[in-house]
Amino acid sequence: MAHGWGGWQVAKWLREQGEDLAGLVVHPPDNRKYYDEIVAAAAVAADPLGPQGHVMEAPRLREPEGVALLRSFNPDIILTAFFGYVLKPDVIGIPPRGCVNIHPSYLPYNRGWHSNVWPILDGSPAGAAIHYIDKGVDTGDIIARRQVAVEPLDSGWTVHRKCVRAAIDLFKDVWPSLKAGTNARFPQDPSEATSHPKKMMDALDHIDLDREYKGRELINLLRGRTYPPYTGAYFVQEGRRVYIRTQLFYEEELDKINRQTPGVLAWDELE
Repeated sequence: MAHGWGGWQVAKWLREQGEDLAGLVVHPPDNRKYYDEIVAAAAVAADPLGPQGHVMEAPRLREPEGVALLRSFNPDIILTAFFGYVLKPDVIGIPPRGCVNIHPSYLPYNRGWHSNVWPILDGSPAGAAIHYIDKGVDTGDIIARRQVAVEPLDSGWTVHRKCVRAAIDLFKDVWPSLKAGTNARFPQDPSEATSHPKKMMDALDHIDLDREYKGRELINLLRGRTYPPYTGAYFVQEGRRVYIRTQLFYEEELDKINRQTPGVLAWDELE
């Protein structure tokens, strides 16, 4: 079950290892990224409507017929790779070796939404985890996890990129033991667990021009929400939203950045 660039990389790598991908579940057309690449990499029968088709769209997992089709693939393991849908118990119970998720956060920190932003906002650990799927959201037993550093120059985009790459590398390291059934498994510590509903970030995105912010708080919000093409943080002026994206660099890079940034004019061009 794969989505996005990360899902593509995982599907491609598994095929390169000679693994048998019994079927593929993808996002629907209105929410797809790297669909063609994922289907090509997985190399399963791409007929989502036919009775023998082994590529199906995620919303079908909510239907008895879709669950039956998935069961007909006879998977030993279900792997979700950057997949944006929560699996129901009737799906989780299908594979005898369980369902495993590749998650771009250092679980149990930052379950669910915006796991790339909260390490910037609250200093929680960033990273990646491979874990079993249970009836909760990102709450299942951990197989392995790995931290990544969050630096002053990082934005929401660069933290996301670091965590996705770390998750893929971690999965490659873990896969041989997972395939052999010798992998580690340990429960998440509930005292460390954090999660944030999507609506919480929606509220933070609105910068109130009449409110006092601490400098660190505001800068972290702006850089945490800099993730093109997503809109991110904004303020309202005369009824219109004005969106803000940050550019961060160390002082020794100033001259280089100025030369590379479109719209920065030399003084002689202003005369």
